Amino acid sequence: MNKKFWQQKTFAEMSFAEWEALCDGCGRCCLHKLEYADTGEIVYTSVACRFLDISKCRCTAYEHRKAVRNECFCLTPENISEMTWLPKTCAYRMLFEGRDLASWHPLVTGDPESAHKAGISVRNKAIPEDWINPDDLETYIIEQDLAESPGN
Repeated sequence: MNKKFWQQKTFAEMSFAEWEALCDGCGRCCLHKLEYADTGEIVYTSVACRFLDISKCRCTAYEHRKAVRNECFCLTPENISEMTWLPKTCAYRMLFEGRDLASWHPLVTGDPESAHKAGISVRNKAIPEDWINPDDLETYIIEQDLAESPGN
């Protein structure tokens, strides 16, 4: 991979490996979110999809996630504009909005653990969805607004 490829290429020009490397491994996209019908506001919960390995912040069903969980999304260069719920710390969102990667991003630091060290990830913070009653999701709303997280 070319160093700083994300500054030199559009999403459409990136290889599959480059596109995938943009993910910082925070696991935030795997948290359950609630949308308020009256305002359209989206809030995050601390409840993670059953397929997120919370200690590694990696999906255990990544290659076939749509087959095992229909509501799971596959982020692509073509649909990034529709993913307005992604946290502002998400590299895909940051680049789409014309911003550069955060200083803690693994592609910037060279350290695959840097998002975890910066406190951005849900590693060992999230709760598996199997542990809760789905009707109780509102109980697990995260107070911190993920759209305005530190490290932006």
